[in-house]
Amino acid sequence: MLFCHINHMSLFVIQVAKDPSGKDINALEQHIKNLLSPSTPFFFNTLYDPYREGADFVRGYPFSLREGAHTAVSHGLWLNIPDYDAPTQLVKPKERNERYVDAVMTIPKGTLFPMCGMNLAFDRDLIGPAMYFGLMGDGQPIGRYDDMWAGWCVKVICDHLSLGVKTGLPYIWHSKASNPFVNLKKEYKGIFWQEDIIPFFQNVTIPKECDTVQKCYIYLSGQVKEKLGKIDPYFAKLADAMVTWIEAWDELNPTTAAAENGKAK
Repeated sequence: MLFCHINHMSLFVIQVAKDPSGKDINALEQHIKNLLSPSTPFFFNTLYDPYREGADFVRGYPFSLREGAHTAVSHGLWLNIPDYDAPTQLVKPKERNERYVDAVMTIPKGTLFPMCGMNLAFDRDLIGPAMYFGLMGDGQPIGRYDDMWAGWCVKVICDHLSLGVKTGLPYIWHSKASNPFVNLKKEYKGIFWQEDIIPFFQNVTIPKECDTVQKCYIYLSGQVKEKLGKIDPYFAKLADAMVTWIEAWDELNPTTAAAENGKAK
């Protein structure tokens, strides 16, 4: 298991995987490449990441958008045991992911995704304040949604601030399956609640005056309390925790706070 924080980028990986040739995958190197090259959130390129060696923009891609956007998040994938929810684990206990797809792509603006925190790198100067993994776990009514909550918040903020999120390479090797019955106990409320949470994030509109990650996140916390608080009192607690997180972030990162993370251009 490996956790790295490099300059303004943070990385968490599990175990080294091998590519189809048998060569060890350098997850750290690939995450850094993803973060240091632009994203294309505003127009989908059918050759995926046009900034990779051997690729480019296809015919019909607007020249005005080829400069791309700053990449805030690099989201990698798993080989071997898939990242499934408990119901899927129970019906497919022996399923393994053996498909290695040599591709990196930008998740389009306006599209959410289920972010897994186990193979993830991000630019803390661009999006760090939004990487709060939620008020979950022991003593809370929901678990195993902490990274996904962070991902939904991050994605709508990235969309608002014109930042990019990439997914695909690198792969890591996941060899230890968690207990699906324990997972179901943690997840069952989330499985129901996400049918309201997802539309909330799909429809939330962050005002123009929210031009930093911190301002966006504080605005989201208010919307969480107002809109999702009707589902369960837990969301009011979560909204308060989001505010506390930003206060702590700014207190512990005075230089970055002064620089206004992810400030819209």
